[in-house]
Amino acid sequence: MDMNSFGIGEWWTEPENFNAPLVFYLEEELEQIIFGQEDRYLRCIEEHSHTLIQLQSWFTVTGHTRVTVVGPPRARRWLMGMICLLEHRSFHYRARGYQMLQSVRSQPLTNKDLAANLSVQLDSLVVKGYQDE
Repeated sequence: MDMNSFGIGEWWTEPENFNAPLVFYLEEELEQIIFGQEDRYLRCIEEHSHTLIQLQSWFTVTGHTRVTVVGPPRARRWLMGMICLLEHRSFHYRARGYQMLQSVRSQPLTNKDLAANLSVQLDSLVVKGYQDE
């Protein structure tokens, strides 16, 4: 694995990568889509996105999973953007989310990946209503 694929080196040695972890909840169905049955893809997504991801099942009616992500801020934003796209009502945005999911499962993220997807993610977040107030 190329740890320098987007110029971060040993990201886990930098304290700022652990500040303000990304915490959100996923419905069980989306968790299965992203991480696979019995979290089959969790490790490769972590390795390829240069993050650590903790999944905690919460006993709710809809079967939510609490997700905590630490790592470089750009990688965390990329993953959150992917998830927002996968949750989007528009087929076009969901399809882009699936492309991103397949990419992070198959190869490490690069600077090009992060830059190319930033504008798509921001458009999606604004359309979906996640823009800053």
